[in-house]
Amino acid sequence: MLKKIDPAISTVLLGTAIAVAIGFGFQLIENRGSLSDLAGSAHADTPAPVAQWAASATGRVEPKNGEVRIAGEVGGKIVEVLAKTNDQVKKGDLLLRLDDQDYYAKLHAAAAEESVRERERSEEQVTGLAQDRRNAEDAVAKAHREVFAAWEAFDAAYRAEKNANGTSEAVETARDNVTKKEDALKAAHDKLAAINAKPDMPLQQRLEASLALARADLTSAELALERTRIRAPADGTVLNTLARVGETAAPSPESAAVVFGDMSSLRLRAEVEERDAGKVHVGQRVVVKADAFPDQTFDGTVTSISQSLGAPRIATRGPRRPNDVEVVEVMVSLDGHPPLFTGMRVDTFFKLDSNQKSSDASAATSKTN
Repeated sequence: MLKKIDPAISTVLLGTAIAVAIGFGFQLIENRGSLSDLAGSAHADTPAPVAQWAASATGRVEPKNGEVRIAGEVGGKIVEVLAKTNDQVKKGDLLLRLDDQDYYAKLHAAAAEESVRERERSEEQVTGLAQDRRNAEDAVAKAHREVFAAWEAFDAAYRAEKNANGTSEAVETARDNVTKKEDALKAAHDKLAAINAKPDMPLQQRLEASLALARADLTSAELALERTRIRAPADGTVLNTLARVGETAAPSPESAAVVFGDMSSLRLRAEVEERDAGKVHVGQRVVVKADAFPDQTFDGTVTSISQSLGAPRIATRGPRRPNDVEVVEVMVSLDGHPPLFTGMRVDTFFKLDSNQKSSDASAATSKTN
């Protein structure tokens, strides 16, 4: 049988236990306070972290010299499209051709008129400086006709090669011939200018003036025919072909027939907000991130900064940008050959240089003190 505990003893034991518990609690509070004081003093001695980026901006990827949207110089029905998306082309290559029957008719009429005026003028005899000028004018006219014929031969060879009826060797031979004829035309113009600059040069006779007018009309007809051809403005890549045979081309930038660009390298057009404009400079290194490549980053260098602010033209990610925010346009040359697509929207981060890091570190230290 259990012995009964005296109530007085149990009361004393209970009071002792409560006193011990209260004392332990106060000691724990004191220990926590000292630990938090220690953590606070350690945090105060540690400088605040320095930011990694000077600024960030939304950007858009472009070809080396920008994206070129090529439209026709004249309106007309599209009768032939030679350019295909991703084609590698050279300067002067024929991309598409408009209906040119009317232009050829005017060209033949102008050529016939020029031939008649030349025969009439040849009946008038001249000597000395007038004869030198006549010979130089004839050489320039002949060079013009040869350049036009060379371009016609080149287009024929290029179209044959595109339609699997010709060879690339024939195209390059025709291309070289165009270059030679254009050089000869320039030399003929230079010689004529030198002769006309001589003192005591007599005035043109009436038939000479009539021939000069006829030749000008013929050259104008050749240039009008050339405007029915849309050519590559430089060496590069056909990014997109928007024209189709049977459609009507319009001489308007909004009605581009071909999108063209030099893909030998890529650049970035970033829009830096006005408040960060002073944090960006030419030569600054840049890190680029794209949603399409979440595990990769791409490097580049700032090559130019616009000297004027303007409204943003690239849609930004995240919260809606206020309407009154203006931006400065910054061009960035991307390193190597990143697998980015032209027109792709990316996030651009401008690195801090050594001077900016030092100033930021000093500012962080002064704040903690």
